[in-house]
Amino acid sequence: MAIPINNNASSFFFILMDFPGLETAHCWTAIPVCIIYVLSLLGNTTILHIVKSVPSLHTPMYLFLSMLSLADLGLAVSMAAVYLLGQRKVGAATCFVQLFFIHTCSVIESAVLLAMAFDRCVAIRAPLRYATILTTKRIGAIGLASVTRSAALHLPLPVLPGRLQFQPVNALSHSYCVHPDVLRLASSSTVVNSGLGLFVMLSTLGVDAVLILLSYVMILKAVLSIASNAERLKALNTCISHICVVLLFYTPQVSLSMIHRFGKKKLPAQIYMLLSYLHFLVPPMLNPIVYTVKIKEIRVCILKMFQPRKF
Repeated sequence: MAIPINNNASSFFFILMDFPGLETAHCWTAIPVCIIYVLSLLGNTTILHIVKSVPSLHTPMYLFLSMLSLADLGLAVSMAAVYLLGQRKVGAATCFVQLFFIHTCSVIESAVLLAMAFDRCVAIRAPLRYATILTTKRIGAIGLASVTRSAALHLPLPVLPGRLQFQPVNALSHSYCVHPDVLRLASSSTVVNSGLGLFVMLSTLGVDAVLILLSYVMILKAVLSIASNAERLKALNTCISHICVVLLFYTPQVSLSMIHRFGKKKLPAQIYMLLSYLHFLVPPMLNPIVYTVKIKEIRVCILKMFQPRKF
């Protein structure tokens, strides 16, 4: 008997997969995910609190850092919320909403990283005009443009899959919903959806990566023109934390894409799923740590928070 195929979003479901072979031990596998999730929340909310409460940190670099923390919080919540609730069978609408927020927050983070690269470029190449170029109004406009671009480009992604045909029950490859994984399960043509997904990825993550690279080419050119070695190192040192965060964001993403296209069948399913978690959950956890270690002002504020007050 033929299995009925549905194109009504309320008539089919998705099964979120746990670690292969450890499905019955969800409580144990959820512990490390929960720890990473809590550390992400604590780290990023701490950064936001410090930047908000210390007037001397109301500068472009720290305002962009606050935007990065907000994007990290959105990504961490979107990723882990459904998994930590222990729900393995979710409706199509829930899956598509999670898909939208995961991809939107990821692209917002990419845009903020580009803005931070521009910030470093202006600070090194035009330090005397830094305050006049990156005003609070322009920083707000950059943040609004980042959110608007990401949300507008991703709005069709959760809508178009609802018009595809799916089996009544569909098993995903992960414990969360992402666009390529959902399209893989469709029983009808996904040419339009795949084309749109590729366009969104290239026009956001691809363009941002190229512009970040160009920004650092300009920064390097400016640094090499500085006569003093000490001043060169000082200028480059202001970029170290941003470079680390960019690598944390793009390296797992590129690696996972390469594995997905060329080596997925050769890689154990457990390793592939672990890498997918590292791609989405580790950057939100490590970004606050990187900036805390590298930026003295953030580090001093955190130490003051834990020092007992003298009466």
